[in-house]
Amino acid sequence: MKKVLIVDDAAFMRLSLKTILERNGYEVVGEAVTGVEAIEKYKIFSPDIVTMDITMPDMDGVKALEEIRKINPGATVIMISALGQETWIKKAIIAGAKGFIVKPYTEEYVLETIKKF
Repeated sequence: MKKVLIVDDAAFMRLSLKTILERNGYEVVGEAVTGVEAIEKYKIFSPDIVTMDITMPDMDGVKALEEIRKINPGATVIMISALGQETWIKKAIIAGAKGFIVKPYTEEYVLETIKKF
């Protein structure tokens, strides 16, 4: 069972992802609201996959991705982005994101993206 850390500042998005993932056999080992918290929880839980929102308070998801990849260059981080954030998506690709989930998403799209890893 793959371990997942969910990072999003919106509680309803974390709940949505957690429900989808747990219903489909993933173990959600933690949740984070900010980029700084994501880095701390990554160190604690060593998840197989991180779902990372881009727009968050205190540290955006791209910067958090860069910091996580300093801890583990092979980290699997899947960015979550609303439509219209192409500039951020390009930054995330350069920073090493492994995949993308675009909001609003469907359960099928989330699973299709995450199953690749």
